[in-house]
Amino acid sequence: MRDALAVHIETAPDSLLPVPTLVGLALRRNPKRAHLLVSRVLAKHVPTEPGITTAAGRLLGLLVRAELQADAPGAAGSARGGGTGTAGPLRAAIDHAAAALAGLLAPAPAPSGEAPSPDVDARQQQQTLRARTAAAVDLCDQLEAERAVFSGVATIGYAETATGLGQLVAEQLDSYYIHSTRLAGDSLAPAPYGVFEESHSHATSHRLLPTSHAALDLAGTVVLVDDELSTGETIINTIRELHRKAPHSRYVVASLVDLRSAAARTRLAELAGELGCAVTAVALAHGSIRLPATLAADAAELIRTAPVPEPAVCSIGKIRQLDLNDVVPPVRSGRFGVAGRPDARQAGDIATALAADLGAGAGPGERLLVLATEEFMALPLAVALRLQQLLPGVDVRYSTSTRSPVAAMDEPGYAIRSALAFDSGEGPPDGAGPRFAYNFAHPGGRFDTVVIMAEPGTPVDGLTAPGRIAEAVAGTGSDVRLVLLPRQEQFPAPLAGPGFGSYAASDVQWLLKDLSFARLEAPTAEREAAIQSGKASYAESLPQEYEPSAEYAVLFHQALESSAARLAHAVGALTEQVLRLRGNAPVLVSLARAGTPVGILMKRWARDIHGLDLPHYAVSIVRGLGMDQTALGYLAARHQPEQIMFVDGWTGKGAIARELADAVALFRKTDAASFRPDLAVLADPGHCVRIFGTREDYLVPSACLNSTVSGLVSRTVFNRELIGPGDFHGAKFYAHLASSDVSTTFLDAVTAHFPAVRDDVLAAASAAPARVEELPEPDWSGWSAVERISRDFGINNVNLVKPGVGETTRVLLRRVPWKVLVRPDAAADIGHVLHLAHQRGVEVVEVPGLPYSCVGLIHPIHTPGATGADGKSVIDV
Repeated sequence: MRDALAVHIETAPDSLLPVPTLVGLALRRNPKRAHLLVSRVLAKHVPTEPGITTAAGRLLGLLVRAELQADAPGAAGSARGGGTGTAGPLRAAIDHAAAALAGLLAPAPAPSGEAPSPDVDARQQQQTLRARTAAAVDLCDQLEAERAVFSGVATIGYAETATGLGQLVAEQLDSYYIHSTRLAGDSLAPAPYGVFEESHSHATSHRLLPTSHAALDLAGTVVLVDDELSTGETIINTIRELHRKAPHSRYVVASLVDLRSAAARTRLAELAGELGCAVTAVALAHGSIRLPATLAADAAELIRTAPVPEPAVCSIGKIRQLDLNDVVPPVRSGRFGVAGRPDARQAGDIATALAADLGAGAGPGERLLVLATEEFMALPLAVALRLQQLLPGVDVRYSTSTRSPVAAMDEPGYAIRSALAFDSGEGPPDGAGPRFAYNFAHPGGRFDTVVIMAEPGTPVDGLTAPGRIAEAVAGTGSDVRLVLLPRQEQFPAPLAGPGFGSYAASDVQWLLKDLSFARLEAPTAEREAAIQSGKASYAESLPQEYEPSAEYAVLFHQALESSAARLAHAVGALTEQVLRLRGNAPVLVSLARAGTPVGILMKRWARDIHGLDLPHYAVSIVRGLGMDQTALGYLAARHQPEQIMFVDGWTGKGAIARELADAVALFRKTDAASFRPDLAVLADPGHCVRIFGTREDYLVPSACLNSTVSGLVSRTVFNRELIGPGDFHGAKFYAHLASSDVSTTFLDAVTAHFPAVRDDVLAAASAAPARVEELPEPDWSGWSAVERISRDFGINNVNLVKPGVGETTRVLLRRVPWKVLVRPDAAADIGHVLHLAHQRGVEVVEVPGLPYSCVGLIHPIHTPGATGADGKSVIDV
């Protein structure tokens, strides 16, 4: 390239690494741009030791961290220039990682003055690299003071080359991650979040298809990751599109190599001024490239006259399949948005299965290539890295296929020594058209085994048919292992019984993630201390699940017998309102878990009385965190948002009604889908909603118990260690409590009274309004009562006051109770509350005129100094 075409690359004096260390040059078969920078670390065109690729991505992530830290309020010195405070250790981490990477990429010294060989001490160098890089990352992770700097960051990688690199950067930032795609979205997906162009590329259009738009819309900083910057035009197009959708305060552009001209750098600075935001760039190496004006014509002539390398193959390799569809969970694509830190268990499970399948064939001295396909890069890289540990002595490399046509020349120093071409077929997940894989079909480049990890969900015949990837790779003489992985669509699949919960699948679809494997239960006192101190959300863990005693079970059945007819009437009245307000075609969405049995009863009423089969889902809503935005996205993709009716069991002070209104407002802002914030509840003693079955604060028997009256499903969980972007909130299935389960007993007892109350309910419903706005407005009298109780009892924190039978029961079952307030005339109807209070040694205080049957007070002793949230002293602790 240098001698024949006069292409010259120079490294800037202050570059972290020399440009030629990171890239070589090749010629494209593309009239838009004749040259191609071929990365030595990206593993897109060159089979690469996976530790090198991982180290390069993490080093780039460290540079981004330094850039964010340098401009953070109160930052001590400049991370880019060494500085003091946390900047100094971060600079040291960068220098350690850069030295490790440079040392591995440089030719190894040869013994006795012989010509250097890249294979000398390669394994030792790899081990040194991994150890030094791990030490650098650990050092960076110890800088707790800078953690807050990185909140509100979203990272975007560019397809197809930087999808894996982008996730490595996001991992260093612990940020939300999504990569662009050149593929069409899920058939149920809404319109793309954004579309931008890469004019010089073989395939120019990029799309962003996040499950939830909020992660991008609400990010203060967006990090854009690509393998190289030449003109910066794609970056400018992206920033304009993102800023048009939702303005961000800053953008950081991260690349392995930055060869932009001074004019291109000026254009990016001018864009920052135009948009009123900060735009900065970091790279492992930067410099310049000189391209002669005649390059396109000269390159075309060189390609025409150069001999085409012909691989000398003695035999055709064997092709075998490793089907992991039933072994690992469905794989979520980064094109829909994922957590920056990938699930290490997933890569470990795949690598373990693969190592076992390879068996004795993968012995010392064997060469093995993990070949991923196009945009699917991050998980295969993690698998390759894990295989190095499981197969000691095996030379494991990693690479991917690509859409980009590149001219191959088997010449020393030229970056593309051999090429394979194959057909992608018609309509696989990655689209149709020719595909290519490079640099392992020439003598000295071949592998004993090539493991093909295709895009999850690719049909097997799309890989094995004549002319497809498996045949092409086997043609090099390598044995082929096809790893078949399950694909998760844009949204996870709902859960249903009997696999999850004891309700029938026809009763409810749970928009939840199954966390039955996780140990989430914590002692009540410990949970309360963490919640009140602000160290943890109540939704991060679960209380110890209460299994009712025989005595308590008797109280439940007595309460059910005495209230079933009243409940049936309230269910009917509520369902008739909802049918009228939604044109007899509502989609019931219960707030798990108290709303779930109510939603099932409403579904049964509509079926039994009107012959209607209403869709019914259960979703999570968490006070202080909001409603599951992924679940809202799922609903918006499958139903008309205006037909959704949210359902809950009861209101206390109305916190969930407010939370719901905020959640749908946020979704409207970010995803442009308008759910109505209407909440239909069985009982509304707090006067917080317009749509209700009753406002009496009488015992709803489903409030007496936890999972054993709610389909054996736990309260919902939002724990960032277990719930990533694109996941639904989670819950557990307590199958071991089946002997105590009365979920169906409760439903059947209420349903049995439907015929008896039918006429009264329908007569009353005939004159009901057809629009929510015509219903009486709530007066929020319950909220006022809670504020008054909070003051009168010296708690000074409304979150510690839980009004109504249902909420009081929850306090006694899940929290650390302080007192139970009881209205004297209601004592006969709340036997289970009095039983629990006695069992736990909780004081019961009679309060004449109490607007609720009872109110539970959470013990405020866990607040600092036994004070309320406003600092006032608590009385009688």
